Amino acid sequence: MIDITGDRGSNVKNDVLSGITVALALVPEAVAFAFVAGVEPMVGLYAAFMMGLITSAIGGRPGMISGATGAMAVVMVALVAQHGVQYLFAAVLLAGLLQILAGVFKLGKFIRLVPYPVMLGFVNGLAIVIFLAQLGQFKVTNALGELEWMQGSALYYMLGLVGLTMAIIFLLPKLTKAVPASLVAIVTVTLLVHGLDLEARTVIDFVRDMLPEEQKATATLAGELPSFAIPMVPFNLQTLYIILPTSVILALVGLIESLLTLSLIDEMTDTRGSGNRECVGQGVANTVNGVFGGMGGCAMIGQSMININSGGRGRLSGITAALVLLGFILFAAPLIEMIPLAALVGVMFIVVIGTFEWASFRIIRGVNKEDAFVLFLVTAVTVIADLAIAVVVGVIVSALVFAWKHAKHISAKTHTDEDGWKVYELQGPLFFGSVSYFKDLFDPQNDPQDVVIDFNDSRVWDSSGVDAIDSLADKYQLQGKKLHIRHISAECRALMSKAQGYVEMNLNEDPRYKIATDKLG
Repeated sequence: MIDITGDRGSNVKNDVLSGITVALALVPEAVAFAFVAGVEPMVGLYAAFMMGLITSAIGGRPGMISGATGAMAVVMVALVAQHGVQYLFAAVLLAGLLQILAGVFKLGKFIRLVPYPVMLGFVNGLAIVIFLAQLGQFKVTNALGELEWMQGSALYYMLGLVGLTMAIIFLLPKLTKAVPASLVAIVTVTLLVHGLDLEARTVIDFVRDMLPEEQKATATLAGELPSFAIPMVPFNLQTLYIILPTSVILALVGLIESLLTLSLIDEMTDTRGSGNRECVGQGVANTVNGVFGGMGGCAMIGQSMININSGGRGRLSGITAALVLLGFILFAAPLIEMIPLAALVGVMFIVVIGTFEWASFRIIRGVNKEDAFVLFLVTAVTVIADLAIAVVVGVIVSALVFAWKHAKHISAKTHTDEDGWKVYELQGPLFFGSVSYFKDLFDPQNDPQDVVIDFNDSRVWDSSGVDAIDSLADKYQLQGKKLHIRHISAECRALMSKAQGYVEMNLNEDPRYKIATDKLG
């Protein structure tokens, strides 16, 4: 049985009301990302429904919302333009299978290795991206069919309605938390606009602006249930050659964004989701998208924040959002089409304020300039390029900074024991960055006949460290001196060649290196 609440802090009322709020916010984003990918609006709406329903039901993070996303849409553009939408469906199907394999092989735990500054940069970058995306709602199509910034009364109405939406969301929780403030704000602004016949762009206006002139008059968000259909592409190696690069990137981008969003919600709710289970959930959802005509997707940080801030904690919130969205498509498209864009922009602006990690300014003012640099770098790359590249760059830079800092931390205390042997008591990590410092600690030419290297307070981290020990043993052998190696692990001893014969084994005291457990996933 699936636990539709999924979290001790959830309840049915909050989850249902929060899900309705999220569904309203999903519509324009799904339509916008469909146009970004070069597919019809309904392909984006189907993706939002299927991603949201499946990941909420079987994914690893109750309360997290998935749907069609910009991060994945930009990856799809070239494939759709060159080969058509059927190849996109095949690519999404393959991407889903790759994500399922990532979950099966328990790769989700590795998201825990993303450093804190990278996480902050990811969150801040996405907050900026969400903010910049909303600015597009302040543009209208002129007589020449070109987009231009709003002016005059249209701009003033837009700003006023956005401000009213934000004020309701900010102030209503101080009076009551019985209903989500975002839902109240959307309903209030919608009634105000149509009751007073105010000049304000609605969701259907947004859709029409993106369509060719001949399709504007018949534009609608009404649709039918998605139907099963195997992608109409040749099932051969040439097709695989075409879709594989896109599928791999889609799988990676989807998992990185989903798992980072999962970690963020974990921190906000003081709970822990399952990264490996989320990999499987995202994969199943994308696989289903590929055979039901959706563009696929991943976790959405903006809608997830709306859900969490509106009280949605359980699986029911995401399931409700998906089913309500489907209900809009099938039965109530006119109600969604009449929602003012200003109300949705106001909701997203509140999300931006809540998503941005203002605590990151403490890192900037702190003494650790390397962390501040990584934070800025990841934020900038997220805004300029995309999330996947930003996270990879951030992790690499953080790893290099870590290696540089710890390369000089290796040292040795020396003394001569009662037998006249010289003992080197190593301290600090031995890895590729500290190998040169390690070698400088020893003096094979002037050391006595017997030398002991004690690794009790040191650890060999990689094969570069093992090779350095072998190289040192060779130097002492050339001097005709006896080397003794103590307190080194069986794993390292097995990798040694020249130094293996110098190891003194002690089963009670020799360390055993453990591998990170899959419990983190």
